[in-house]
Amino acid sequence: MTLQKRKRGENHDVEERPDRYLRLRNILNLIFMVGAIVGVAVYLWADSTVGTIIILGAMVFKMVECVYRYKK
Repeated sequence: MTLQKRKRGENHDVEERPDRYLRLRNILNLIFMVGAIVGVAVYLWADSTVGTIIILGAMVFKMVECVYRYKK
């Protein structure tokens, strides 16, 4: 790569692909965060068993999001 290309920011050696699943991953993360907050609230102020189940259900969404993150 020449110095002129580097100064202009032209680097074709590294090609970055846009994340196809970014919107889906953001939605899955949002569901996970809301589920985790609700699960902790239920765990602390109501029934610990139900709160644990809600948190585990929210973790499923996080696991799916991780699959899409590595799938890119």
